[in-house]
Amino acid sequence: MRPLLKLNPYLAKYRWHLLLGTVFIVLSNLFAVYSPQVVREAIDLITQGIAQMDRPVADRVLPVPETLQFWVGWTGLDLQSRLNDLHDTDSIKATVVWCAALLAILFLVFSLLKGFFMFLMRQTIIVVSRLIEYDLKNTIYDHYQKLDRAFYKRNSTGDLMNRISEDVGKVRMYLGPAIMYTIGLVVLFILCIVFMLRVNVEMTLWTLAPLPIMSLIIYRVSDVMNRRSMDVQVQQSRLSTLAQESFSGVRVLKSYAKEHMAVDRFAEAAADYRTRSMAQAKVDALFMPAIMLLIGLSTVITIFVGGKKLIDGDPTVTVGNIAEFVIYVNMLTWPFASVGWVTSLIQQASASMVRINEFLDTEPAIKDAEGTSSGSRNDTSPIQGAITFRHVSFTYPDTGIKALDDVSFHIPAGGTLAVVGHTGCGKSTLAELIGRVYDASEGEVLIDGVPIRQVPLENLRAHLGFVPQEVLLFSDSIRNNIAFGMESGADMDARIHEAARKAQVHNDIVGFTHGYDTLVGERGITLSGGQKQRVSIARAIITEPRILLFDDALSAVDTATEEAILRELRTVMKGRTTVIISHRISAVRDADHILVLENGRVAEEGPHEVLLSRKGLYAQMHEEQLLEEARS
Repeated sequence: MRPLLKLNPYLAKYRWHLLLGTVFIVLSNLFAVYSPQVVREAIDLITQGIAQMDRPVADRVLPVPETLQFWVGWTGLDLQSRLNDLHDTDSIKATVVWCAALLAILFLVFSLLKGFFMFLMRQTIIVVSRLIEYDLKNTIYDHYQKLDRAFYKRNSTGDLMNRISEDVGKVRMYLGPAIMYTIGLVVLFILCIVFMLRVNVEMTLWTLAPLPIMSLIIYRVSDVMNRRSMDVQVQQSRLSTLAQESFSGVRVLKSYAKEHMAVDRFAEAAADYRTRSMAQAKVDALFMPAIMLLIGLSTVITIFVGGKKLIDGDPTVTVGNIAEFVIYVNMLTWPFASVGWVTSLIQQASASMVRINEFLDTEPAIKDAEGTSSGSRNDTSPIQGAITFRHVSFTYPDTGIKALDDVSFHIPAGGTLAVVGHTGCGKSTLAELIGRVYDASEGEVLIDGVPIRQVPLENLRAHLGFVPQEVLLFSDSIRNNIAFGMESGADMDARIHEAARKAQVHNDIVGFTHGYDTLVGERGITLSGGQKQRVSIARAIITEPRILLFDDALSAVDTATEEAILRELRTVMKGRTTVIISHRISAVRDADHILVLENGRVAEEGPHEVLLSRKGLYAQMHEEQLLEEARS
């Protein structure tokens, strides 16, 4: 139960709903335990009525049933005078039938009241579980948004999805049915014991004798259930991951004709899931037969002990008492039978909550600094865009690969920096440090002369327009994808169209049947690589950020389109700090300053013409690309 303690704040939030639900549980069970008393009095009334027939008229008497007197007496009916009218056999029969009819009506009323309060009980407690499920999913999703890039590299999308869906669903079953049935069991058990002890203490003890055995069985099996439930949840996450990867990579699967491999891999994981689920189901299946056996044993003991006392002439036991105890025992059948099911729900919820807590307890490595010093930018003041790297080195924490080594440079606000180099030289890592996707392992990154760790993340990224190397478009319209980072306004359509023109994608969009309302598939799968990149560029420039960061954003377009995009972007880049990362010399030659990276270090730097004149790595890359263009 320890992992479930983190749900206490949610339970406290809806404590009045839970309290009201508990009241309804008590009322529902209260009317339930009165029903066997009505049955007992009806049976005793009939038994006594038959016995009166052989007695003299003067000795004939039927006592007023207590329950009937309590619940019907307020109506003003003179029950005792009616029960004293026993002059002949017909009058005895009429009196017994009349009282039995009243008891039957009372039994029906109790049943209706029990059902009514049971309905209210479910409407409060089950609704609370849905409300907490809603809050918990929002909490988890909100926490997901705060976690850093490294977290998402370590965990698969399928696992993330499973924890916010399947695991939260298991927890909801604990918050709803498990809590409701547990409270109901406790209340019903207490009420039944109280009512049974009032009738006969010895019979009560004999009747309840098998129950400790049941508690021991539950205790022994619960640990097994917990371990097997955790195994099932882990395998469920693996199934979700495999399905998600197959759907996202369907192009690759079909290109290599590997659909059968994906099916076999999923079938193997599904078979493992089935094995683990069946193992858990076998343990769950032990509960119901064991509990039903013990309840049946209690019923046999009740009839045997009660019957023996009745034969021995014990005045405290009647035929009605035996029937009453049998009903009480069977009344406890479902609550005690549900103990196994509830235990299974709690164990599954506990296992799921361990997995949820694992993520909720994960602190983001990238977050706003606490207690920033005087003079630091710890507000939402506008960023001008000056970027400084001072002896920055970075090593990826998961792989230990050193991507940057002692990199230093300065871009004044409004300046343009280009970064070139071969694959794996650290270009994208440099971009991620500017956007503070990661923090530098050594050295310092500054924005407008302020350490980047002291610049609020929201403020930094609100002034940053980023076009990543791997473009992601949402399953939405092209219009909404371009307008993703901007607030709605009267001139929204005009700004969307203008951004699309500058990104050289407007003509492509208007050529679609639905224009800007065209829906793109998951991750933009319905668009070509070049179209996706240009839509991504439009999305970055529409917000007019202070810093523009293009991470190889033109790799999927041809040279002519690249030149047209850069020509339009020059007007956008004017007055804004721009970082262009590319492997193409043609994309960076007009930059104010160019960095050439090799193995994470700055090999060369300077303007385009100066670097060409040095006949170094930059000039070599330039010649290689000219030869490639000549061949094509």
